[in-house]
Amino acid sequence: MIDRYTVATDGACSGNPGPTGWAWIGEDGQWAAGSLPQGTNNIGELLALLNAIRDHRAVRELTVQADSKYAIDTYRSWMDGHARRGWKTSAGAPTKNVDILKDLIAERDARRAHGLPDVILEHVRGHAGHRLNSWADERAVRAAAHAAKGTEGRWSSLDGQDPIDVDVAPPRSAQDKVGRR
Repeated sequence: MIDRYTVATDGACSGNPGPTGWAWIGEDGQWAAGSLPQGTNNIGELLALLNAIRDHRAVRELTVQADSKYAIDTYRSWMDGHARRGWKTSAGAPTKNVDILKDLIAERDARRAHGLPDVILEHVRGHAGHRLNSWADERAVRAAAHAAKGTEGRWSSLDGQDPIDVDVAPPRSAQDKVGRR
């Protein structure tokens, strides 16, 4: 059991909907990313959060930094309300991404059943110089590029890929743009 660990998450979509990628990057450079040939940015953000939690089941105090208020609000507040209403939104429309939400609830409930505290969620501004978020963005965009070629998959340093040196800036293509928010 690891006592404390921090990861940043991000999702990417080439078009929305379109080829989708997700990624998480740990404070020590461990990472995972995945691709779906068709999805949305919100699906990418939720899958990044789900996989970050799932891949760190043995971390007592897991902090997830995300630039997606949607993913954070879904996990903190909305998913339980959707479930109570029979997977309907507060307006009565069908809830989107139900399978991912059910998996997020299952992961949260499993942490609780094992006596672990809830995941700590921190909102970070995307494209604002947050190094872990920039690396997560780089991996999610790369995964979306694989998805655009029709590749659905998952890659991870936990499965033999090299960790990332998060002490250095990500490649120029993933660095934050001046004036971009």
